[in-house]
Amino acid sequence: MPDILSILITAIVALAVGVYIGRMLLQKVYKQQEVAARQKAKAIIREAEINAEAIKKDRMLEAKEKFLKLKSEFEEESNKKKNIIIQNENKVKQREQHVTKQMEDNKRRENELNKEKEALNTQLEHLHKRKEEVENQHKDVVAQLEKIAGLTASEAREQLVEALKSEATTQASSHIKDIVAQAKLTATKEAKKIVIETIQRTAAEHAIENCVSVFNIESDDIKGKIIGREGRNIRALEAATGVEIIVDDTPEAIIISGFDPVRREIARLSLHRLVADGRIHPARIEEVVTKTRKNIEEEIVEIGERTAIDLGIHGLHPELIKMVGRMRFRSSYGQNLLQHSREVANLCATMAAELGLNVKHAKRAGLLHDIGKVTPDEPELPHAIIGMELAKKYKEHPDICNAIGAHHDEIEMTAMISPLIQACDAISGSRPGARREIMESYIKRLKELEEAAISFEGVNQCYAIQAGRELRIMVDADNVTDEKAAQLSFDISQKIEKEMQYPGQIKITVIREMRAISYAK
Repeated sequence: MPDILSILITAIVALAVGVYIGRMLLQKVYKQQEVAARQKAKAIIREAEINAEAIKKDRMLEAKEKFLKLKSEFEEESNKKKNIIIQNENKVKQREQHVTKQMEDNKRRENELNKEKEALNTQLEHLHKRKEEVENQHKDVVAQLEKIAGLTASEAREQLVEALKSEATTQASSHIKDIVAQAKLTATKEAKKIVIETIQRTAAEHAIENCVSVFNIESDDIKGKIIGREGRNIRALEAATGVEIIVDDTPEAIIISGFDPVRREIARLSLHRLVADGRIHPARIEEVVTKTRKNIEEEIVEIGERTAIDLGIHGLHPELIKMVGRMRFRSSYGQNLLQHSREVANLCATMAAELGLNVKHAKRAGLLHDIGKVTPDEPELPHAIIGMELAKKYKEHPDICNAIGAHHDEIEMTAMISPLIQACDAISGSRPGARREIMESYIKRLKELEEAAISFEGVNQCYAIQAGRELRIMVDADNVTDEKAAQLSFDISQKIEKEMQYPGQIKITVIREMRAISYAK
């Protein structure tokens, strides 16, 4: 019994000791976990602080980068405007140098240029002030960005963009007003200057088209072969070509009459080949005319391509090239249509270059402006509208289409080059000698010119030449001296100016020739 009690006591004591030791171990474990948890919390807090600082720095750097980018864009825009101002100053200096070389009647122009210079200086001062204001605004914006670093990059960018937008709008409005005012002052004079320089730089000969062509032959014996037995050859030729063959008493010549120049050319070339070959009969005539017609079609394409190359026009549709070639065999009031279109193209290119417009579009529209006159269909529409529709069909630029359709005011002008086409078309068509006059009034005017000159004392002979643009007068050398010849030329010109109406100008040439004649016996 005592042994059991001692064993029980020992067990209780051991149990108490184990409980105490376990409690101590648990407390130690809890303390270690608490320390580890606190350290981990401190590490998380430290990492969060570091991340927050990095995010803050990134936002600041991003905002600064956006600001620097906007600032560089603004400075670039300011430099461009400075370059424009410098260019304007250079233009003013060039104009001043030009004005110093002019006569006294150009002093008003010099005063206007001085006013323009003062206006430009005022603009410079205004821009300098605006620049200072913008720089101050930039400094304020930088200070605000430093204070409000908590803003997002998108919000800061929007504020900067709005500020720069209003500033640029104000400057652009002021600049536009100044340019418009300056243009109103110089528009009329500059327009006259450009038109005069363009006309002087374009020198084109005018070929007046007739309704007849003359085919020269070596001898009148060939006329019989061309007529054929009972006129069968000439009838076959007229039926194949669509022209009238006139064989009369004119020596060594046959007249080809027809309103269509293409038909006349086909008939002329066919006659040339028939006469050279010597075989002239209806079957041969039809064969030669067919071959000649094919050759003419090939020549039309070649003329169109050569014209486009000469004018530096590329990318024309093959159908448009063919129509350009057909212009060579068409006329407008007696003026060759291709020559007229080439001249209009050159005039338009010169004017467009002077005005700073698209030279290629202007030249292209000038060449194609009368393309509606050679369309094979010939519907009942104005040729300008037909030409515009053709240009649209073959994918020409909208500005070119508008210029073609509006050059006779059939539609509204919406392109900048449209007025140029209209003006150059009028310039080319209204030149003296470019287009045909009524024959009776033309002959009457020439007779009146000769009669006006022959009425003066000392005039022996008088001839109106160069389609009435020159009057050549021969005087008696015994009765008219050199001084009197000059006075006579002036007096005749004054009489013509007062009593007659005529296009352009007339050159009066007085010729005084002294001849000494002796005979050896």
